[in-house]
Amino acid sequence: MTMTTSNVVVLDNGGGLIKAGIGGERDPSAVIPNCMGRPPSSKKWLTGDQLHSHPDLTSVSLRRPFDRGYLLNPDLQRDIWSHLFSNLLHISPSQSSLLLVEPLFNLPSIQRSIDELVFEDLGFRSLFVADSPSLVHLYEASHCPYGLLAKSQCSLVVDCGFSFTHAAPVFQNFTINYAVKRLDLGGKALTNYLKELVSYRAVNVMDETLIMDDVKEKLCFVSLDVPRDLQIARKSGKDNLFRCTYVLPDGVTHMKGFVKDPNQAERYLNLDGGAPPSATVIKEDMDQIEVTENPEDRRRIDLTKTEFNLTNERFLVPEMIFHPADLGMNQAGLAECIIRAVNSCHPDLQPVLYQSIILTGGSTLFPQFAQRLEMELRPLVPDDYQVKITTQEDVWRGGSLLASSPDFEAMCVTKSEYEELGSARCRKRFFH
Repeated sequence: MTMTTSNVVVLDNGGGLIKAGIGGERDPSAVIPNCMGRPPSSKKWLTGDQLHSHPDLTSVSLRRPFDRGYLLNPDLQRDIWSHLFSNLLHISPSQSSLLLVEPLFNLPSIQRSIDELVFEDLGFRSLFVADSPSLVHLYEASHCPYGLLAKSQCSLVVDCGFSFTHAAPVFQNFTINYAVKRLDLGGKALTNYLKELVSYRAVNVMDETLIMDDVKEKLCFVSLDVPRDLQIARKSGKDNLFRCTYVLPDGVTHMKGFVKDPNQAERYLNLDGGAPPSATVIKEDMDQIEVTENPEDRRRIDLTKTEFNLTNERFLVPEMIFHPADLGMNQAGLAECIIRAVNSCHPDLQPVLYQSIILTGGSTLFPQFAQRLEMELRPLVPDDYQVKITTQEDVWRGGSLLASSPDFEAMCVTKSEYEELGSARCRKRFFH
């Protein structure tokens, strides 16, 4: 039976989000959280898309199939996939092929359980497994066919995902595994850090994962000059360009949290990036700080509080990606991670890799992320090399492009081959 793109399902199965759709299309048909949740008012577990339409998202209990970037609960993943394929994509697995995006360096035991899930539980006709860096590279190369990346056939993909961050060099559409560097830090750790900061300073939100995810996505940004911004964050009144208010759901007048004044939240964009504050400016700022709260009031906890203010938390949370050591993590920052990945490659590839850095993953979506990364990289990169960063290319679109190629059918492992040869033998086809 000849395969057409109309029955190839492209599944970018991330730790935080699942993006799924039909090969050949430009955008995924469904983007849902890769989790199941149970609100206190509900007796049954709901999938990610059902959760977002639920009226009450406070104190939701969450179960995720992924932990630290790897699939550890295949049964839960099967339930989420079954709902996705039958209720959202409306496809029959037995008449479809699957292009699955898998994390780098997936363990053989996890690969076996995924193959069982795809072929035995869901009954897909055939399977192709890809990693995200090679798909991002493929999409960018086809997107700009006359650019440096397409001509040189190499790039450095920086994937800041839910559980961890990878700097992965790609050459001729294959990830150079020995040069990949990993940072054990992703969107989940950033959300947890934001929860701790807000809980310590304002109101207890340790159980509000979904709400704090929303706060992080709407209000956090990357600082271009941390010392200067810390001084601005200490000011009072209108001089504090970072102060903004997030209103928590109260279950009566509004069921979802929201930013109280979106225009106020974007005032930081008027700042010029880069120039460090002089010592005299810092001293003046220190002199102008006014104590606006009575210490007694600060100790008193307001249990009726339905909103909280954010100031320096907005840029200190994404700062973790660039300086994890500030939080006691024994890890290099993202810029150093990229340098190590490039230095692991052949010297002839290094100047081209610095000119072909591609960002992907949800944690690269913070405003000013690419600008700050370039500022961090420039002092570390040799002077005669250029640094060029391309922002936010989509893994799913690369998968969709690959699924629509005429060679895709020959690249897949069929169900009959899996039944005859087993998982380990079939997997060798995906790694060259």
